[in-house]
Amino acid sequence: MEPGQIAKFKQQLLAQRADLLTQLATLRGGNISRVEASAAHFGNREPDSRAQVETERELEFALDTRESAELEVVDTALHRIDAGDYGICTDCGIDIPIARLQAAPETPLCVNCQTKLESLHQT
Repeated sequence: MEPGQIAKFKQQLLAQRADLLTQLATLRGGNISRVEASAAHFGNREPDSRAQVETERELEFALDTRESAELEVVDTALHRIDAGDYGICTDCGIDIPIARLQAAPETPLCVNCQTKLESLHQT
């Protein structure tokens, strides 16, 4: 892959990372931990139904977990760029097609390996 292409993907990943950090900060009410955010959000509220509070808490944790996992994937892709391994499937070692990287610049797998992984999770 050409250096210009890698630079473009790095910029996309950095922008994606910034967006995820913003989303996490919004979910947490600033740069605090998930536990601190939950305590602040649910600790000082008027009593709601217990089920409603639990549902809201579970939703917030699920969103936070998803955003944190996405951030980890993006950070891993940025580390692969720095290591010179970006664009190479981490399972089979073939080059990941540019079109796939354009659709999902954080992806570590080629389509075949991703398909195999997904089929393992479905069984």
